[in-house]
Amino acid sequence: MKIWKQEFNLDGVNAMCSNTLVEHLAIKFTEVGEDYLIAEMPVTHQTVQPMRILHGGASVVLAETLGSVASVLCLDDPTTHHAVGLDINANHLRSVPEGGKVFGKVTPVHIGRTTHVWKIELTNEAGKLTCVSRLTMMVRAAR
Repeated sequence: MKIWKQEFNLDGVNAMCSNTLVEHLAIKFTEVGEDYLIAEMPVTHQTVQPMRILHGGASVVLAETLGSVASVLCLDDPTTHHAVGLDINANHLRSVPEGGKVFGKVTPVHIGRTTHVWKIELTNEAGKLTCVSRLTMMVRAAR
């Protein structure tokens, strides 16, 4: 079942993220389905910790980016309502070395009138799970 209420394409979503942390970390949206989005992020000097593996905070940025964009695309009218992050958690399961890439897929757990809850799974290039995250978004009237 299609969950998106906004008309969009991947070029538009990626353009929306220009001049933000998303662009700075080279996160790119690459696929959309009826109830999911996929994005990727390279593991570079900008996203690693001193041990030269993916920083957990960078994983959380990718997860929150996926869930936040998904929430915006589920709003009836993004000019009258905004979706803002309320809570995020992440379990880091496997490291990703510098030079690799991480992929994230967001799917809905709950899409309500005032809250959205998203499941985000991050994987490495071999398709192995590296991080699982849950994001709760609050939908509120624009000020």
